[in-house]
Amino acid sequence: MAKIAIIETGGKQYVVTKDSVLDIEKLDGVSEKGTKITFDKVLLTDDGKETQIGAPYVSGAKVSAELVEEGRDAKVTVIRYRQKSRYFKKKGHRQPYAKVRITALP
Repeated sequence: MAKIAIIETGGKQYVVTKDSVLDIEKLDGVSEKGTKITFDKVLLTDDGKETQIGAPYVSGAKVSAELVEEGRDAKVTVIRYRQKSRYFKKKGHRQPYAKVRITALP
């Protein structure tokens, strides 16, 4: 069985394995491609033989990653409309994200 870990970033939890690529919330202070990132909020690690569960985090466990790219998702359009009252509001939003590749697990 492959080594896995569950990390927390951006208020969300992700199951990661080595060389997996995932889209996470944009990280502050990280913008250049190839930048090394360390996630220290590790909730669970499993190497196939032993499973460690944190309370809430596994002490001393770190997951290393590198930034692949930053971008923005497709536009989401929100329309508010009330008939017969000339009320129409249209807003758009593009959520920023960071794509990272996991390089090392604990």
